[in-house]
Amino acid sequence: MIRLLSIIPLAAGLGAAHAQDLDPAAVQVLAGPCANCHGPDGRSPGAIPSIAGLPEADAVKRMLAFRDGTDPSATVMPRLMKGYDEAEIRALARWFAEIGQ
Repeated sequence: MIRLLSIIPLAAGLGAAHAQDLDPAAVQVLAGPCANCHGPDGRSPGAIPSIAGLPEADAVKRMLAFRDGTDPSATVMPRLMKGYDEAEIRALARWFAEIGQ
């Protein structure tokens, strides 16, 4: 049991490490579908919110809530976010935060 508990922090850190290891071109491909609603590079021309420049931590929290179905205000986002793992979500959040600067 103790051995198992000592592995948990290591496993938890793998998601964050994987997010940093994703190639920028791969992250841009992951972000491609976002442009359908949020506009090119996350800058929405319409009523749907822009996501470029959104603080990374806020974006991660929101996307995880969408994926996990815990955001009651969500419409289509829970279905879209189901396809992303946590590392991909973190990489997307970082990418949109950086392109907004």
